[in-house]
Amino acid sequence: MPQFNVSQAKAQFSQLIRQALSGEDVVIAKGNKPLVKLVPCRRAARRRTPGSARGRVTMSRDFGTPLKDLADYR
Repeated sequence: MPQFNVSQAKAQFSQLIRQALSGEDVVIAKGNKPLVKLVPCRRAARRRTPGSARGRVTMSRDFGTPLKDLADYR
């Protein structure tokens, strides 16, 4: 895995971004010690739709009832 020191990364930042976008591992190091890995952001696989989990999630009837264990903290 290629490793670039901070000053190299500053000078070649656009190139490193292109490499990361093409799937290459880009590691930025300081004193030969890896600090960060440059990776592309990925979008969610599908668009989320409000209400799409309707009927799949349930809560107990006493969900909003204060817990007895916390009575001393009121």
